[in-house]
Formats: sequence, C-alpha cells, structure tokens
Amino acid sequence: MMRLLVTAALVGAISAPVMAVELPAEIAKRGSIKVALVPNYPPMEFRDPATNALSGFDVDLGEAIGRKLGVKIEWQETSFAEFMPSISTGRVDAILSGFTDYASRHEIASFVDYLRSGPQFFVQQSRKAEFKDAAALCGKKVGASRRTMFPAQIGAWSEKNCGTNPIQFVGTDGSADARTQLRQGRIDAAAQGNETLPYIMDLEPGTYATVGEPIAQQFTGIALPVKEKALQQAMLEAVDALIADGTYRTLLAKWKLTDNALEKATINAGQ
Repeated sequence: MMRLLVTAALVGAISAPVMAVELPAEIAKRGSIKVALVPNYPPMEFRDPATNALSGFDVDLGEAIGRKLGVKIEWQETSFAEFMPSISTGRVDAILSGFTDYASRHEIASFVDYLRSGPQFFVQQSRKAEFKDAAALCGKKVGASRRTMFPAQIGAWSEKNCGTNPIQFVGTDGSADARTQLRQGRIDAAAQGNETLPYIMDLEPGTYATVGEPIAQQFTGIALPVKEKALQQAMLEAVDALIADGTYRTLLAKWKLTDNALEKATINAGQ
C-alpha cells in the first residue's frame, strides 16, 4: 500500500520539535483514524453522567495521539465481542478501550502497549481486618469477571499460594456484578484491574479496601491490524512523544493512574 508522509507539530506540556511520521495513505487522505471503544470501563472510557460526553484516560490519550499525528480521532462505539472482527475486517483502524495485550490475540492484532496493570484483590472495608494479606483469601469465595483472564490468573495464584485450601472462584457477569455480590456478602472478596480501583473507590468512599499487591502483570495496548506496520510505528512514536513531553504523565495523574505508567511504549509485550 502506498504510504504518505504526514508531518505533525508536537503538542504537550512543553514545546518540542516537529515529528515526521508515516501513516497509511487511506488514513492520511481521510484525515482521521477510526477507533473502536466500549465506554463502560471507568476511568479508562465511559460517558460522563452529567454531559453524556465520552470521557476517560483512553479518550484523552486518543485525542492527544490524534493531535500528534495531525489527524482526527473518529470514535466508534461497538461491543467487546466485535473488537477483533472490527480490526480483521477493516471496519476500524484501531481499538483504544482498556484492551489487554494477550499473545493469543497477536494473530489478528498487534498492540502498542501504553499502560501496565494487573488483577487486584479487594474486600469490603468493614472486613478489612480479616484480610491482612492475600494469603488470608485462601479457602474464601473470590469473584471476578468470567470474560477476562482473571479466572485463570486467580487460579494460578491460588495453586501457587494456597496449597490444599484453594480459593473458591466465583465467575461474575463483569466487574460491576462482582462488586454487587461483594457488597451483598455473597462472596468474600473480588478482583479487578488495579487501574480501575482508585476511581471506583472514589465513587464509593469507605466501601472497599485493597488486599496485597496485583497478582499478575499485564499490558493494555492500542490494537491495530497486524499488517499495518506503518500505523503501528506511527502510534508507537506518538505515544513515546507524549511520554517525552509530559502529556502522558499529566493524563495519568488526572485519572489516578500514575502507578500504572510505562517508561516507554512497546509492541506486543503481552504474554
């Protein structure tokens, strides 16, 4: 595919030199990148309850990337189930929606990784004293979304740390359902991505307490078509430019994600 050279002025916390990047000809001609998201994963992406406008770290990051590349971001709401088909059929150019980079997805999509995260146990604040560390969860009922890798990661952690008294895993219909079951006392603890917990705990102050550290490390990335090497490189350079000029750190601080920062963007670092 013919490529066009697109020059964009760096915009960020400090002034920086002009960056030249290469975008696919179709995107350069259109002047926009079609990006899929599902706005139901705060603080990564959600609709502001007051304005119904798209909001969140990913939305801010995507708009900043668009400015770096000199193109508009066309947000396209879809379902999680349609993410990979949308990439493979070319309905969208990218997915930027709290999407985890797993090696099992690399046949269809390549990921420009921009955030580190991991599953984190948490309990009701009223029961915090019972769970001084993660080992106290052995033998207890722990819930997490069955649509994620959390069940396997919790199982692996339990096998390694709990011996003959394993965690009793309870699959839930998403993280919100896990929190509901936790508040109702149907499970003893829950687990979800540690990037989401500060936001949730601010929304429901005094309700939850974290237990231990994240039990695994994973990477969140921008999913792009495998064959679109130029687009992958352009995204990589744009994210690195945002890291270099301070914009990335500013957005992380805004959404309380500083602990999830990467020093440099990577491609397909997920396992």
